[in-house]
Amino acid sequence: MSIPLLEYKPSSQNQRVDGYEVPGEDTPYLYRLEDCVDQTDITNLIWAAYRQVFSEHVILQSSRQTNLESQLKNRAITVREFVRGLAKSETFRTLVIEKNSNYRLVDIALKRLLGRSAYNNEETIAWSIKIATLGWGGFVDALLDSEEYITAFGDTTVPYQRCRYKGRPFNLVTPSYADYWRDKEEAGRYKWGDINNFRELARSLTIKTVEHKPVSTENIAIPDMTRDLVGTTPASISLSSGFPLR
Repeated sequence: MSIPLLEYKPSSQNQRVDGYEVPGEDTPYLYRLEDCVDQTDITNLIWAAYRQVFSEHVILQSSRQTNLESQLKNRAITVREFVRGLAKSETFRTLVIEKNSNYRLVDIALKRLLGRSAYNNEETIAWSIKIATLGWGGFVDALLDSEEYITAFGDTTVPYQRCRYKGRPFNLVTPSYADYWRDKEEAGRYKWGDINNFRELARSLTIKTVEHKPVSTENIAIPDMTRDLVGTTPASISLSSGFPLR
């Protein structure tokens, strides 16, 4: 039996009321499956989902989920199922889930899947307990099957940022890992000229002590290195050849 979601009182945020802002460059563009009339529109929708779920930090050629893309292009799955597949993909797990705490995963998931930040610490704690009890997959299902998600996006709309929050744009405020992981990566990175490199080299060297052994020359036989000259070579000296006469 799973633990029910803890109760928390939502704070007043503008994604809970009708929009009143004047349209501008910050107005999100809505990608809906019913608005796609050709493959170009579906491709744009797919990349919008990648930007929303994976963020700009994880959009790589190797991160593409071609199987999910094919199913969506053939209308075999809905946009909601496509988003669910991206959030549960091995790429997302490797680059995001394994590098963050449950609290930060709640912050990332609410911003990318529900389009809003957490109301308060109580909501963060409540959803982090869901991750601990249901696992990441169960947590994603709880968000995508929630009344809030269905009301806001339904089955055919790519999630988008529904309110303003600190640190826009949204796809850059939630990198794949938090500050503590970044600092850990920086501390472990090899730096040219760093004194720690020489310290590690010195620690890795094995020092062998040289023992002094005295040697006695009494019993050393010195071989005879001389040799007998065989015959003699006559030499001729000519003064005139070396010193010209005037």
